[in-house]
Amino acid sequence: MADEERNLVEILEEHNVIDIAKYINYVSAPQAGAVATFSGTTRDTFDGNTVVELRYEAYVPMAIRCINDICSSARASWSLISIAVAHRLGPVPVGETSIFIAISSVHRADALDACKFVIDEIKASVPIWKKEVYANGEVWKENSEFLERRSELGNAGLQQGGTCCSRKVKVEAKERKSCCGAKVKVEGELKFLERRSELGNAGLQEGGTCCSRKVKVEAQERKGCCGAKVKVDVE
Repeated sequence: MADEERNLVEILEEHNVIDIAKYINYVSAPQAGAVATFSGTTRDTFDGNTVVELRYEAYVPMAIRCINDICSSARASWSLISIAVAHRLGPVPVGETSIFIAISSVHRADALDACKFVIDEIKASVPIWKKEVYANGEVWKENSEFLERRSELGNAGLQQGGTCCSRKVKVEAKERKSCCGAKVKVEGELKFLERRSELGNAGLQEGGTCCSRKVKVEAQERKGCCGAKVKVDVE
């Protein structure tokens, strides 16, 4: 692995087009024998519907932390030189790029495998939400990777008596009773909770599951169901 983690992670505000050359230049290096890239673009149809554009929202501070964690995980598995990840917010018309990943390594296999890992993990676990806008309507869509991850975890959420399946929860400011029985502090109207509620999840309602797929938790360590330690601010 590289001696120093050289990562560039950016969440771009609305109407900022991704500069692909910038990120390729960032990961390029004399010792790099390979640069693998992934460019996610808006296609014009989905399930027979004509797509006008995609619209993205994110909980930006947590999204950046999550992507940096994913980059660190990739480095633990493959020998990588540099990683660059950029994701747009707001409307992304047909044919334009919403996410771009560039990874360099000495040998191509490392960069190629790591690139697939990074995009799959971003789709499965980072708090970025997508609305598909059609010629005849619009709908918020869950990524298939997230649905698969939730299924793998048994859809346990934070149910009473269950385990914490979510890796990240941000909780601050206003007290709320969590569904696992511990009091946590929730910051105002958390967009990621609202969005999951819009997608038909029960949120943190009594008897429901934790609607957020990402939770940042602070203060006191608690074991998560994936085996990773998370921190919960417990009163």
